Amino acid sequence: MSKDSKMRATINQKLTEMGERERLKELLRAKLTECGWRDQLKALCKDVIKEKGLEHVTVEDLVVEITPKGRVLVPDSVKKELLQRIRAFLAQHAT
Repeated sequence: MSKDSKMRATINQKLTEMGERERLKELLRAKLTECGWRDQLKALCKDVIKEKGLEHVTVEDLVVEITPKGRVLVPDSVKKELLQRIRAFLAQHAT
């Protein structure tokens, strides 16, 4: 395991143990709904289904096709806020 992946695992463990990971997920859900991201993804899914036909699309197909687009559509402001909160948490709980 590389040094980077060990650090990620440690950070993830600390976030999970202290309940911060769940709070961050809730914040992310709220922010993505607030900015219209979920509606954009829903529209993209509908477009893919119309294009390929309902009988020819699986959930897995949708995930594969929509995931890269979904990541690009997350507003920078949401990414920055989440990163700031993670950094603040780590600074507060540094061991």
